Amino acid sequence: MKLLFLACLSPKTGNHTTAERIRYHIESAGHTCELRDAAEFQSPAAVANLVSQNPPFEGALAIHLFRAGRLLLDIQVPFGVIFGGTDINEDVKVEQKRVVMEQVLLKARGLMQTSPCWSVTRKFAVAFTDKMKEEAELFLLSQSSKIYVQPQGIQTEVTEEFCWAEFLRSSGVSGERVDELRVFLLVCGLRRVKDPLYLVKVFSEWHSENPLNVLVIIGPKIDPVFTVELEAVVKRTAGVFLAQERSQQELHAAMKRCFAVVNSSVSEGMSAAILEAMDLGVPVLARDIPGNAAVVQHEFTGLLYSSPQEFVHQSQRLLSDRELRERVVSNGKRYVEEHHSLKQERETYQQLVDILH
Repeated sequence: MKLLFLACLSPKTGNHTTAERIRYHIESAGHTCELRDAAEFQSPAAVANLVSQNPPFEGALAIHLFRAGRLLLDIQVPFGVIFGGTDINEDVKVEQKRVVMEQVLLKARGLMQTSPCWSVTRKFAVAFTDKMKEEAELFLLSQSSKIYVQPQGIQTEVTEEFCWAEFLRSSGVSGERVDELRVFLLVCGLRRVKDPLYLVKVFSEWHSENPLNVLVIIGPKIDPVFTVELEAVVKRTAGVFLAQERSQQELHAAMKRCFAVVNSSVSEGMSAAILEAMDLGVPVLARDIPGNAAVVQHEFTGLLYSSPQEFVHQSQRLLSDRELRERVVSNGKRYVEEHHSLKQERETYQQLVDILH
């Protein structure tokens, strides 16, 4: 089967990594899956023209109902959609976007009315968590499409050539006691919804009390305007540094060496960085939002905080309570192994693609 797969493909982002992983799952079952950036297309008509080319595509897939799914509205082939965090956390609040997302979910019903040979089951929708499914059922016309729940599959790989000291120096961290530093690594794409500035002020104050505690922010520059603002703030803030983005293997190596991985997002669908940290045996400090609370059980698989001051408090607990640290690391790794199996993810998407036949 020849499939078109649309997603937001900003380099080295969670979306890009997830899309590449799902594409591999599909192609490993013998299908052809052409992954394209949704930003390439100006309208549904442009995608419809691509799908009908010779040889034509026989089905389609999209991550994010609004950003990519809306581009499937004119195609005449069956398709599947995967909810992103922005869909449920942000886009449903905007009436115009919500209407479009409902149209995407209803698309198969309209096609069946004009094409009697079609079956209403020849489409699917996927949510990463039960909470996302519940939100979709609450805000969207989900009765027109069965929503499957399939958590992200996680696999980490650490490069053997990674040099921790060089990584810190290149990030602007200097001094003779580099090996003694407790590095909190905030992994995120540089855009406002990830809110990397949320902790900067209070962390700098904490650093002034104990210079061994430093915060390093790392991720791709997705929003150029915000990135300039972030760079300016970090440049004048003691104890906070901005690292250049790295390959996935280098990032995992840095995560494995840091004291804790931090998430400060305003909203999340399912943070791959949190799950990767758990898989690597690194404690997680995550902002207490629905997307994070769905995968981080406070004091069991990680620590949640709801204010910058509480972040410092939870960090201090992690520093002083060895038993707590060992518990969240052990339970976090077990959680990923049990609930974020790459094998299960592969089997699920291969079965779902069979629906489109």
